[in-house]
Parts: sequence; C-alpha cells; structure tokens
Amino acid sequence: MHALLVIDVQNDFCPGGALAVADGDAIVPRINEMMDDFDAVLLTQDWHPADHSSFAAQHEGKSPYEMIDMPYGPQVLWPVHCVQGTSGAAFHPQLRTGGDLIVRKGFRRAIDSYSAFFENDHETPTGLEGYLRTRGIEKLTLVGLALDFCVNFSAVDAAKLGFDVTVDLAATRAIDLDGSLAAAKAGMEAAGVKLV
Repeated sequence: MHALLVIDVQNDFCPGGALAVADGDAIVPRINEMMDDFDAVLLTQDWHPADHSSFAAQHEGKSPYEMIDMPYGPQVLWPVHCVQGTSGAAFHPQLRTGGDLIVRKGFRRAIDSYSAFFENDHETPTGLEGYLRTRGIEKLTLVGLALDFCVNFSAVDAAKLGFDVTVDLAATRAIDLDGSLAAAKAGMEAAGVKLV
C-alpha cells in the first residue's frame, strides 16, 4: 500500500503566517489533486503549547533563527507559531483534510519535533511507524511544508525505518535558512529518498 503523507500545511507556514514559507499556499491545489491517487492519506500538524521551548520568546535575549544547544542537540529558535487551538495552527482553509489520520507533533514543551516519526531527540516515537506497519503501508510520498525542515526530517526517518520514500518537489516549498535547502536535498538523497 502507498500513502500520501502531507506535512504541516498550516496557516502559520503559509503567506501571512507567523513562520511563512514563500509560496507555501501554492502547493495546496496539487496536494488536493494527489489525494485521490493513494491508498491512504495522512496529515501532520505542528501543535505547540504557547510556551514551547523552541520559541525564541522563551529565551531571554535570543532572537528568532538563532541556534541554541538543547539537551537533545542543536535547536533553531523560531517565532511563536502553530500554538494549539489557534488559527495559525489550523490547516490551510483550502486543504482537503478528510484523510485517514492526523498526527500532531511538537506538543511536548521541552522538545521540538520536525519529523512525523520522532521528536528531535531522534528516539521518542510519535507512533506513526506503528500505524503504517499495521495498515500494511510500505510506500510513502511526502509533500508539504517546509521541504528543508519537517518534510526533510520525516523523509529521512521514514527511509531509515525501511519505507520506500519519495518526495514530490512540486508539492513542497522550503524556508532555505543559511543553505538548509541544499543540505536537506543532499541528506535525503544520501538516505535513499527519491526526489521527483
């Protein structure tokens, strides 16, 4: 079985949002069209408490996009975004959301979660792998936001877990923070992810 994994197509990652990805909303029509071509459709949703540790506002004297060291490793400090229950955390209004499963991530205050499979410690699972295995899903196509962060981490983790993984570049957009896009593409290809 082949599933479409739609990563974080939420208002805060679209133009006008708190952490907007350029042209982030432009991918919505393509994603909607793709949904009918898969055996299952899964969506992820960044879902932070208002005082999440990855927010620059939680660190005195720090600005968004600065790096800090957390107990689990390096962490980009972000603007406050995708706070639970806010309009910014809601899916883009034009996105079809009638999929099989919504996986919420980033809800633990002390640790960020880019990947749909693991928190940023690369150990704490979200439970998505177990869901896919019990459904008999072996192939994944990833789309969504942002290519160089949450799509990248999800794709690499899925490949490491043994799934057959493709990223549809036409249905993603990137932040491209200090060369993060080139690094993400190289890392995905090295992990065996197909970029189409």
